[in-house]
Amino acid sequence: MTSTTGSGPLLAQRHVARLLFGTLIGRLPNGMAPVAILLLVADQGGSLKTGGLLCALYGLASALGQPVLGRMVDRRGQTLVTATAVLLTTVCLLALPVVEVAARPGLAAALVALAGLSTPPLEAGLRALWPVVLPDEARRRAALALDTGAQGLIYVTGPPLVAVLSTTAGPRTAMVVSAALGLLGAAVVLSSAPSRRWRPALAPQRTGALGPLAHAGLRWLFVAVSGVGFALGAMNVWAVALADQLRMDLLSGLIPAALSTGSLVGGFLYGRRTWPGTLTAQLLSAALLFAVGWLPLMAVTGPVSAIVLTAVPGLLLTAVITSAFLTVDALAPPGTTTEAYAWLIAAVGTGQAAGTALSGALAEHPLISPALPAAGAVLTLTVLLAARRQLAVLGATARRRGRHRRTPAHAAR
Repeated sequence: MTSTTGSGPLLAQRHVARLLFGTLIGRLPNGMAPVAILLLVADQGGSLKTGGLLCALYGLASALGQPVLGRMVDRRGQTLVTATAVLLTTVCLLALPVVEVAARPGLAAALVALAGLSTPPLEAGLRALWPVVLPDEARRRAALALDTGAQGLIYVTGPPLVAVLSTTAGPRTAMVVSAALGLLGAAVVLSSAPSRRWRPALAPQRTGALGPLAHAGLRWLFVAVSGVGFALGAMNVWAVALADQLRMDLLSGLIPAALSTGSLVGGFLYGRRTWPGTLTAQLLSAALLFAVGWLPLMAVTGPVSAIVLTAVPGLLLTAVITSAFLTVDALAPPGTTTEAYAWLIAAVGTGQAAGTALSGALAEHPLISPALPAAGAVLTLTVLLAARRQLAVLGATARRRGRHRRTPAHAAR
């Protein structure tokens, strides 16, 4: 292994810090809106069941909407599609506090579904921008790892921020702030030169209605990473169950925070090295270690061991997701990269929803609950092993998918 660019010099590169932090701010509603919806429904006198259903609807709609918006970005560019999406989401989130959910549940559900479906594809868009901003492959890999590791901050800072705002100013204010942050972050990204000038590949392949799903390797990859999402969703429910069992409410937040912290550290460490072997071998190795990392959770006896042991799979999470994104970059047909990234993100989100649902149903079984995250990770490893030939079709070299408009300045150079 040889050392590559670290996070300090990387953030000093032109546009990198702006795009990274703008995307993180713009995606804060992903972590804030579900909690704000739950608290808003409770404040309006609605039931916990109604609030939970609306939260699930928001998450599912967001996952389903990303590939559609990603395809539109690949065809129309980032500015028009993402700006329209964020404006629509903002309007829906701002309208929710005005609606009395208990009296008009149908309208509330429609607003929540539309807000989720129009969630701007900032994460997929950022992954499509890295090849343009960082032509050097080592720097691009480091940026992707740091970006992936930092995504956990959305779910570490978002819910506590909603809790503080709801306590001090009320759930309505929390929802307004959530919408405003999403709009602000999107504006920071969309006003940058790389985003304004980004266009899809010059020679897109005809893939029909399936788009990137026409590639068998990508289909298997998306199924595989749903296991990663399943592990994360199951972990969240296990954390709540353990907190209730040990009578430590704070533990339900500390355990996910430990996983996110491990992911951030893992992203920093992963991006500092150039790893040997093909991209497929790296993906399989990361998936194997990720699965093994969950096994010690079944031996947790107290809060300290729960927090420490949850950080271990967090360290390996970034390697799995980063390798998956690099595989998408290598396999996606030209002109479909943003949509392919969006499918990967949607697969993780769908798996997370499934993991949350199944873990919730089995939460009363103390022996099964801590084993479910490992089961999701094992699913990921099993599918990747079965599909390793399809995933290795194009090797380990990622291709650049986007371009800038040629300006007179570019022509002069």
